[in-house]
This record gives sequence, structure tokens and C-alpha cells, in this order.
Amino acid sequence: MESTLSALERKTLRARAHSLHPILQLGEKGLTDAVIAEIERAIGAHELIKIRAAPLNRDEREVALASICERTNAQAIQHIGKMLIVYREKPKEPKKPTRTLRPRSRTSSPRQGSPRPPRRRLPSRSTPLRSARRSRSSRP
Repeated sequence: MESTLSALERKTLRARAHSLHPILQLGEKGLTDAVIAEIERAIGAHELIKIRAAPLNRDEREVALASICERTNAQAIQHIGKMLIVYREKPKEPKKPTRTLRPRSRTSSPRQGSPRPPRRRLPSRSTPLRSARRSRSSRP
């Protein structure tokens, strides 16, 4: 896939990827079909992913990044140290038709139980104690 991202878009994606944690780690076996399948799932879910390629040397990481991009139809955003950052835009999903709501009936439905009885109000406390305390403290 040809690189269709502008320099500004790459810069923005690098900034977004900075706070991400690596989703995958390449092991001693390198880039297997199972790893590619997992990268496909991760890119499909997240668009932008980080991959840690610790056991590979620099040249092997370059080859692995090119192979990942070729096999997953993704774009290489950055290769810095042992981290590979890969991006593939999610396909646009068609909008689902919204369901029209039926008007609710005015009668109670059989699912509802009997209405709850009103809460009984407790009598309020009288405040003669408060007024008595105030009157005592105001006396000399």
C-alpha cells in the first residue's frame, strides 16, 4: 500500500501513539502467521497500535515492519528503538436504520404491579427544647 498520509497526519498519529502501551510483542520466532493474525485483529479494533520487537536486531525490525505493513495493508508510522507503530484506518460502517418507537398505551401494562402505596409522612419534631435552651441561655 502506498503511503497516503501527509507529514502532518503522521506527526499527529505519532503523538497519539506516544501514550499507548504495546499491544503485541514479537518473540524469538519472529513474524509468524499467528502473530500476523493477531496484528490484524488489533488493528481492526484500535486503528493505531504499538508492537514491541525486542529480540530482533535493527535490520530484522525494519524487515518485520515492512512485512507487517505489506501483509496487513497498513502503514508504518514510526520505528523508534524496539517499538513499531502501525496504522490502518477503520472502514466506515454503514449507518443502521433507526427503529421507530411505538406510542405507549395509556392503560397500565400487565408487567407493572399494583401501584405503590403513598409514603406515610412522619410528624415533624416539635422544637420546644430548642426554644427552652435559648431562653435559658439568654437569662442572666
